[in-house]
Amino acid sequence: MSYRPTCVVRAPVSTRSGYGGMSRDIVRHLIEYDKYDVQIHSINWGETPMNALDINNPADKMILERMVLEEFSTQPDLYISISIPTEFQPIGKYNIGITAGIETTQASVEWIEAMNRMDVNFVISKHAKDVFDASKYQAQNEKGENVGTVECLKPIEVLNNCVDTYVYKKLNRSQLESSVKNMIDTIPEKFNFMFVGHWLKGEIGQDRKNVGLLIKLFYELFKREEFEERPGLILKTNEVNFSVIDREHVLSKAKQIKDSVELESGESLPNVYLIHGDLTDKELSSLYNHNKVKAHITFTKGEGFGRPLLEASLTGKPVIAPGWSGHMDFLNPEQAILLGGELEDIHPSAQWDTILIEGAKWMSVDPNMAATAMVEAFRNYKSWHAKATKLAKANKNNFNYKKIRSNMWKLLDQYVPEFQEPAKQMELKLPKLTKVGETTVDIPEIKLPKLMKVK
Repeated sequence: MSYRPTCVVRAPVSTRSGYGGMSRDIVRHLIEYDKYDVQIHSINWGETPMNALDINNPADKMILERMVLEEFSTQPDLYISISIPTEFQPIGKYNIGITAGIETTQASVEWIEAMNRMDVNFVISKHAKDVFDASKYQAQNEKGENVGTVECLKPIEVLNNCVDTYVYKKLNRSQLESSVKNMIDTIPEKFNFMFVGHWLKGEIGQDRKNVGLLIKLFYELFKREEFEERPGLILKTNEVNFSVIDREHVLSKAKQIKDSVELESGESLPNVYLIHGDLTDKELSSLYNHNKVKAHITFTKGEGFGRPLLEASLTGKPVIAPGWSGHMDFLNPEQAILLGGELEDIHPSAQWDTILIEGAKWMSVDPNMAATAMVEAFRNYKSWHAKATKLAKANKNNFNYKKIRSNMWKLLDQYVPEFQEPAKQMELKLPKLTKVGETTVDIPEIKLPKLMKVK
């Protein structure tokens, strides 16, 4: 029997997060590559729930069966770290770093140094690769003398996210999950814009996904009496988790924005709705497909890739998004409504050590262009719906599971060397890798709240 090299993957495979979804896909690609003895060390991802894996799902079972504790009796042949670069460590004989990369114009010096610890790095968009390639710093010695340049020296390749086209696709009403269908049926508006993403720290107009500005502009635009039959805005959002405290904080921030809008005679505010809770992929796909959800919208400052936008695009409904950063790999001006704006410095209220750094820039959408785009989608829906249908077809062909799996296999063939079976040595009593198997951490069940209207 030929030697089967070991491959250890450190990744947040159990978490309900963007990194979690990406990690699960990559691990499945590796297992199906069928060249390595794949072992998985599951890590957390902030405070996101770690209950994404289901032992009854064959696609999840293959991951659970290979989960181990992070203890190494011998050095792995291949080591893959899926995380932010500062967590990259060259543990194996050959090491791959995989990261969502960057939403801004500048990677920190800590990230660059971490990328250089690995043999090769995969990022998930052309934007991320371009930023890493362009980020350079002048290195100085203790005397303050210039001694060289800190820049990415190791190869960087683009490995896009994929989408589950069996779940995220155009659905008819009978295929929708009843829990979602019944919830959205209660909304009186026939036309609703839909936003999905985290509402993170930052003043209004400064948070990463720009949720505050989206709410503010929606209120200001559609309060006008010229809109007799107005749209609604549905927010599927949270800050860090799905707790009651988190929900109430999100509602409080939304209410502060609502209370700040001044009304003149004849004006009244449109409705904004919050969905706060943990949805399955099927429930999220049903949400995207509900006939009252007409367009997907984001004023995001920047994306490493923008996985929710890709998934939403497969419904064939218009996507409104800034024309900059990672999601440009799957959006184009002919088939999506792309917003202009300016690259501006990250506001101090949104800066994040080594991640969102001082001096880096990201997109601030032009409010006038954004307002025009929303009215355009609302009043000329049929035209943009036809274009969005073409986008859905293109994205299904270019970002499906098998397509991205093939791309990853080509990169592995290109970069990873052949490993030789190590010479037999005297037996040592070393700690064994303990299989976790079907054992998972008990996560308390979280009951989804009802649809909440911002009062």
